[in-house]
Amino acid sequence: METTQTFDRLVRAEFAPRSTYLNTASNGLLPARTVAALHEAAVLRAEGRPLTPLHEDVEACRAAYARLAGVRATRVAVGASVAAHTGVIAASLPAGAEVLTSEDDFTSVLNPFHVRGDLKVRAVPLERIAESVRPGTALVAVSAAQSADGRVADLAALREAAREHGARTYVDFSQSAGWLPMTADAFDFSASVSFKWLLGPHGAAFLVVPEDFGGLTPVLAGWVAGEAPWDSCYGPVQELARSARRFDLTPALFTFAGLRRSLELIEELGVEAVHAHDVALADRFRAGLADLGHTPVPAPGSAIVSVPGLGGRQGGLSRAGIEVSDRAGNLRAAFHLYNTTDDVDRLLGALTG
Repeated sequence: METTQTFDRLVRAEFAPRSTYLNTASNGLLPARTVAALHEAAVLRAEGRPLTPLHEDVEACRAAYARLAGVRATRVAVGASVAAHTGVIAASLPAGAEVLTSEDDFTSVLNPFHVRGDLKVRAVPLERIAESVRPGTALVAVSAAQSADGRVADLAALREAAREHGARTYVDFSQSAGWLPMTADAFDFSASVSFKWLLGPHGAAFLVVPEDFGGLTPVLAGWVAGEAPWDSCYGPVQELARSARRFDLTPALFTFAGLRRSLELIEELGVEAVHAHDVALADRFRAGLADLGHTPVPAPGSAIVSVPGLGGRQGGLSRAGIEVSDRAGNLRAAFHLYNTTDDVDRLLGALTG
């Protein structure tokens, strides 16, 4: 794990925001090394050189995400969105299967189950999701950290309840991968986008599946899903990849070229160090809110803080150079590795009065 001094040095070398940026739950800032890699990828394409290095970037990102998730790279598929990955899981369920979800979770985790039209989708409050697993529940789908307000699911309790009742589990780590240590191996399926806490460009998402693929059918498979992709360009794919790559979607090569460098930075810093940094800032903000007479949505241990009734302040804060979000009428601030105590104090000062 990096020392505090090394952590600060690495962060200062990579980020120079021109605003007080507290909106990582929407989009993470791009590190300088990522911006350089995106430029290099564009030049490579513009000059007509072979794109082999960009395909190598995809595999490097797969391996890096696997390390962060704590699984073998053969269990990781790459794609473009969590919604697409959810759609593959939804397509695998038999008609009438019950899917248990959290109320008002992010749409990409939920909607593919609803549009099937022949599944029983049941929503309960996040705090009750583990106790709501019952005999006959086929799948539990939930975000590790809620997009709207940062509440962190009790994934250990959920895992045990699902095992007790024979249900499969699907966890979206989009709002936690990069600051909250992942244990993807504890769940049947999991997914994450890369443009938030993982600091990558838009257009990449990961799916983790069991070694035996968990009964999923690669309904979106194209040529990249073949065991020999370049021999799978014409006609039906004769042999699907023997790994999770059978669930790959054609990658946005520029995105993965940049993402490779972002994931390298996360690994250099260490998720444990990022977690300590982010949560300390969030806790400072919570304490300051209490002094101002505001009560945030209870979300202990989260890097996301959501304050009811203050969402309408987002526009004015943005004009003042402070970037936050308005989510469901709440002001949402999201603290990440490039933020400092000065950022927290500036936001608190702007909310005074």
